[in-house]
Amino acid sequence: MTGPTDDERVARAALSRLSEPGDLRVQRVVRELGATRVHDHLRDERDLDGVLTDIAQRLRGHDPVRELDEAARAGIRFVVPGDDEWPTQLDDLDRCEPVERQGGAPLGLWVRGPLRLAEACARSAAVVGSRSATTYGGDIAGSLGHDLAAAGFTVVSGAAFGIDGAAHRGALAGDGPTVAVLACGVDRAYPAGHAALLGHIAATGLVVSELPPGCAPTRLRFLTRNRVIAALTGGTVVVEAALRSGALNTANWAGRLGRVLMGVPGPVTSAPSQGVHEMLRTREAQLVTEAAHVVELLGALGDDLAPVARGPETARDRLPATQRRVLEATPVVRGAPATAIARTAGLSVGATRQALEALLATGAVERRGDQWRLARAHRATGAGPDRGEDPDEDPGDAAAAMPGEAAVPS
Repeated sequence: MTGPTDDERVARAALSRLSEPGDLRVQRVVRELGATRVHDHLRDERDLDGVLTDIAQRLRGHDPVRELDEAARAGIRFVVPGDDEWPTQLDDLDRCEPVERQGGAPLGLWVRGPLRLAEACARSAAVVGSRSATTYGGDIAGSLGHDLAAAGFTVVSGAAFGIDGAAHRGALAGDGPTVAVLACGVDRAYPAGHAALLGHIAATGLVVSELPPGCAPTRLRFLTRNRVIAALTGGTVVVEAALRSGALNTANWAGRLGRVLMGVPGPVTSAPSQGVHEMLRTREAQLVTEAAHVVELLGALGDDLAPVARGPETARDRLPATQRRVLEATPVVRGAPATAIARTAGLSVGATRQALEALLATGAVERRGDQWRLARAHRATGAGPDRGEDPDEDPGDAAAAMPGEAAVPS
């Protein structure tokens, strides 16, 4: 398959300067006629009096070849459909339901950074959320970014304050790639407070935008930018989002594209998490609390399973079932005879004595005459029927306190 011609690239660059991102009318005619024909037609368009239209005048006053050359000298390239670097998953936007007459695949992407865009986004996850993030949200986003990068995922976000910035920083701290998708030209630092962050991302990862260099951000451009974040990645994680958060727009695009949508829960009283909780409540999103959950949902089937969450294993967990029952029935402070322990454990006296002897060999219990109790080293573990009592007090013989229980043969 041959790549795009120079004329095609120049035409798309010119149209990206002329039109707003996500303009369905421009995208439709470009798909039908090709970017070169659309550009030439618009450049020569005249009204009924033979005067160049406003669009034609704007195009004739613009030199896209020079703009591409200047961008290249600044380390910026214009990637278009058909390039080896073009992420083909963006084409899913052409088959996706638009939002408020906005949508479709970009005419091209202005890219700054050393990575190849398609390769960087082949195994990727978006982490987005509120600009006014809480400390909790920022910590979670940073941890997700770090651990996803360590797992070999590229972290994609929008470089905004709050969750976006924390996710980017986490990925950088994890020595992994990260991609910032902007609502302005890639030569501009927006927000200005993230100038150093964006500079570092451009030096090690990628800064991407539909908008040509020099363009300023607008509210509409942020919304159309969100569809690119969702389409570039295999799934989107929303860390914090209020009920009217812009991050929910990215989540909406992820759902429309059939991408995996995930949400990190927050405190139930937290307004910045209400939008996420609503996604989880309505089952639009899957609940995740750590990077391993995201990797399981986006990774290779059967190869990237998250470990089952469980508490740390203790020596008691490794005991045979009968010994665990006897250990539970053994008093903590005042000893009890094997017959009383057998009644509490619901075992025969013979099985209880056998278990007690095995536990004695491991140092879990101790014996004084015919009285058995937990060994001192094991009293703090919570084993025994009088667990939770102060070992310096005498709680009484809990095992002997249940004389009505009959021993059950083992």
